[in-house]
Amino acid sequence: MALQSAGLSCDVWEHWSRGDPARYHPGECARKWAGFHGGQDGGITAASLFKLAYDSGWAGPAGHGLGWGDAIAVRDAPGPDESGRVVDPRWLDVPELSIPGPDAPWDPAAQLADYLRALFEAGDYVAYVTESFLDKDRPRPTRGCWDRTAGQLLAELETCGGDLGRVLGDYDPDVGAWICINPVDGQGRRDANITEYRYALVESDEQDLARQAAILRGMELPLAALVYSGGKSLHAIVRVDAPDYAEYRKRVDYLYAVCKKNGLAIDQQNRNPSRLSRMPGVLRAGQKQYLLETGTGKSCWDEWVDWIDGATDELPDTELLADSWDDMPPLAPPLIDGVLRQGHKMLLAGPSKAGKSFALIQLCIAIAEGRPWLGRFACAQGKVLYINLELDRASCLHRFKDVYAALGFEPAGIRNIELWNLRGASVPMDQLAPKLIRRAAKKHYIAVVIDPIYKVITGDENSADQMARFCNQFDLVCRALGCAVIYCHHHSKGAQGGKRSMDRASGSGVFARDPDAMLDMTELPVTEAIRAQLEKRAACEACLALLEKRGHADAPGPDDRFSKARLMDICREHLGLADLRALDADIAKRAKDVAGRTAWRIEGTLREFERFAPVNLWFCYPVHRPDNGLLEDLQPETDYRALGARGAAKRWGDRDKVDKAKEKQLSTAFEACTMDGEVTIYAMAEYLDLKPATVKKRLRADGGYWIDGEKVGRKEPGSGG
Repeated sequence: MALQSAGLSCDVWEHWSRGDPARYHPGECARKWAGFHGGQDGGITAASLFKLAYDSGWAGPAGHGLGWGDAIAVRDAPGPDESGRVVDPRWLDVPELSIPGPDAPWDPAAQLADYLRALFEAGDYVAYVTESFLDKDRPRPTRGCWDRTAGQLLAELETCGGDLGRVLGDYDPDVGAWICINPVDGQGRRDANITEYRYALVESDEQDLARQAAILRGMELPLAALVYSGGKSLHAIVRVDAPDYAEYRKRVDYLYAVCKKNGLAIDQQNRNPSRLSRMPGVLRAGQKQYLLETGTGKSCWDEWVDWIDGATDELPDTELLADSWDDMPPLAPPLIDGVLRQGHKMLLAGPSKAGKSFALIQLCIAIAEGRPWLGRFACAQGKVLYINLELDRASCLHRFKDVYAALGFEPAGIRNIELWNLRGASVPMDQLAPKLIRRAAKKHYIAVVIDPIYKVITGDENSADQMARFCNQFDLVCRALGCAVIYCHHHSKGAQGGKRSMDRASGSGVFARDPDAMLDMTELPVTEAIRAQLEKRAACEACLALLEKRGHADAPGPDDRFSKARLMDICREHLGLADLRALDADIAKRAKDVAGRTAWRIEGTLREFERFAPVNLWFCYPVHRPDNGLLEDLQPETDYRALGARGAAKRWGDRDKVDKAKEKQLSTAFEACTMDGEVTIYAMAEYLDLKPATVKKRLRADGGYWIDGEKVGRKEPGSGG
């Protein structure tokens, strides 16, 4: 309870509880967590938790003093708290680092020979520097030498009797000597002389030596060599094995970024491939420049990068099915009965002017009041956040009040609705998600509604990989807040009836496959007969309402209540002239309302529930009302279920109808395949369930498309062949 009141997630409690295997039961924490109320109404808070800890003998947190710029964070689970983080410097085990003292015996020639064997091939030219000059009171290396290979140097080291001066020339023992970390061409030691980009230098002199070594080893860096500089730092020669200079720069940037994230304060000036490192086997101000180790950590760059990615992916561990077989975790309770569970995602898609925003406002009100949505779907009651990205604040507020009034609901649960008006202030979803999570951490919403998503889309909506990353932001919100995320999106251009409901949303097919529930709104063509029936019903309702108001509710018989003519006669018998004039005005008003209604069908593609029967609705501004049977037999224009039946016309020789049907089929297939980006013969063939050769033949016969290999496009009007 204390963790929840502090705004943390259930995962923190879950991870801690696993430390007691005897009492831990998978799923138990989540079940209990759902019943807590975040410290409300006098419940347990974080202060209570600290009091219990102190009473039990806890003396406070161990660690180090904090500065003003230090960040205080709580991690939900073990593992890195950011990409590339594999070492937590706050909890680092720092063993003692063994470096031979000035008087300890050593073999300088063997030190350098081991270093050369670790870094160079026998034929590689090696650049080194043994002389220096003063620059602003600091010794700097001269240009040095580069005319001998590693093989030549090794041969001379074997016969020098331990005297490096015989091989390299004398050096100043107060200054030391240097060696280039990469092979050169024998003509110099600048970046242009580097022949292979094998190694990068990592050096830090802002931390003690033992801590540097602990971090370097904890990162499992692919070290060719680790050298004590004789001063304040260790020099790590890291294998990067870049094929060229451009790739070398990218790998060094990545290497330095990972080092920084793991708490190693490195010298940023050591990036270039011709960098000099301290040469092992020589003295520097009385200290040995000492080769500590070679060939440690991961074996190569690729193995290390794979390990870093694997160690920092923040993915959950695998689990045995058998562990939960007899104690299955409970499913999340429904938010919208038969449609969506709490903590899941839902997309409402539809064309422009379908009233999607009004439908979502109705949903917010249904959740806040615990009422059915659209007169059909029961909703759990709880707090909901409506993120308004399209309307100005005043319009949004009025819409909610108008919908409440049209539904006839008393606003008993109005305090369950919160609005976040972001018109003109919205940011892309990857930036909005963390801001939303931070603001909503303690609000205990059971649903967050984002209307509409085109305002926050990041990337190309026709790109599957970019839209997958975009939709992952909704998962992030669901996981962090434990609430459902509901959002709406528009249809692609063109006729939609010929497409399956899940394929109508604009952009990549990811939109159809990512949400746990996808509801699609398609307009139904209302016939004149249906309009006339609606007007008749509206007139009957007006007559009955006025008769009841005047105390004549029993005047019409059961059969009279559905006859406009009979009800008008009864009204004339029982009502005065003023009432009849008011009735005529009311009937005219209701007829105008009927004329403005549009008809819609909602179909669902669901992951957690069986597909429900299509729901037919009338959009009677500003609300959607369920149909009572008038719309059952209507189908959207060019409905895909009717397209296959049209092939039967071929048997009866109606060529005009057959040709028109084929033309519509091609157009529908082309529009559907456009949602996934480039249209190909194979994509259209798969959609139409035809052979590619048949599709190509039909496209050529149609004349309205161009074919380039396997690619298909629609010709511009007037472009000719």
